Amino acid sequence: MSHRNRIRILRIIARMNVGGPAIQITGLLQDLSKSEFEQRLVTGFCSDGEVDYLEINNIDIQPYKIKTFGNRVNLWADLHAFLVIREQIRKFDPHIIHTHTAKAGFLGRLASLSTLKKHVMVHTFHGHLLHGYFGRSKTRIVISVENVLSRYTDALIAVGSRVMEELLAVKIGIREKFLVIGPGLELKDLPTRESAMEELGIPKQFVISWIGRAVKIKAPERILDIALECKLRGLNVHFTVSGDGSLLSDLKSKAMSLNLPIQFLGWQSDIEKILSFSDLVILTSKNEGMPVALIQAQMAGIPVLTTDVGSASEVLVNEKSGFCLDYSAKDFVDKIEILVKDPELHKTFGEAGKKNAIKKFSRSRLVSDHANLYRRLISQSNS
Repeated sequence: MSHRNRIRILRIIARMNVGGPAIQITGLLQDLSKSEFEQRLVTGFCSDGEVDYLEINNIDIQPYKIKTFGNRVNLWADLHAFLVIREQIRKFDPHIIHTHTAKAGFLGRLASLSTLKKHVMVHTFHGHLLHGYFGRSKTRIVISVENVLSRYTDALIAVGSRVMEELLAVKIGIREKFLVIGPGLELKDLPTRESAMEELGIPKQFVISWIGRAVKIKAPERILDIALECKLRGLNVHFTVSGDGSLLSDLKSKAMSLNLPIQFLGWQSDIEKILSFSDLVILTSKNEGMPVALIQAQMAGIPVLTTDVGSASEVLVNEKSGFCLDYSAKDFVDKIEILVKDPELHKTFGEAGKKNAIKKFSRSRLVSDHANLYRRLISQSNS
């Protein structure tokens, strides 16, 4: 396909903070055929306490950045971002506008509609805002806005089946427009367990790792409950917390006052280093899309333990590569104790998880799924 005939895709996300959406977008920007697709990324700046995925990994992608584009709601800042996005649409003249996450989905699709020019519109729900973010009245507003915008969106992508079903249950979109495209990623070679432990001062014990932002929706305070229960049972385990966030300082103080076996590592850009010494990766969130940390852990052959939220249950093979359960410290520690005391079962879980993750969550599959969708949508729009 000649340069002139390439499918132009304008990709919009409010910020490229480290996490699932940034990893998926980077994979698409790097691996979609450059002879068939021309892509441009419009994004904003990360908030305090966050790290830009492209910058921290020195990735050679040059996005168009909008200073007023971010995760916080601010009428004038959002209006400015809307006008800049509309101008980028006018200049780039995309065939497809693909928005990712809530704010970008709102401003990007609204900007497209305001041009009065037909663009194919795609929106990806990397999760949703239905639980744990807002009160009842604000959640109703979010649902109403998404319901309206979905009518003008040609394709709606959910990262997991449960995420899709929860959106459909509140009448966001219709089933005919939805498709599920799970995350896809690659894991680099892991350093040796010994070298990573020595570098970070990790004791030679069974290590349980929590990876993510220490913010309310991730419920990091549950780690304290779990660690305390492990301590009361006399389990020889050590916890690490990798990440930053507004709740981190309070977590550190409480962990110290209770003398819990928790080591706070701060922000770590090298996920492979964390995985190299981890015997179990846990997720305690109140809401999730399709948690990438659990996929990465399984790719590294590490069992996982998670609350049953969003599409977390679709990441693992329950009771074969990990456990997915309603949160209680006792239930979590019951499962931890099983894996600590049965090394053979721990090994079997790790092997099953690795096989599952590599099969379901490859980056090549992610790219292929999107390429096929874009081709289909362009074909339909031209017919």
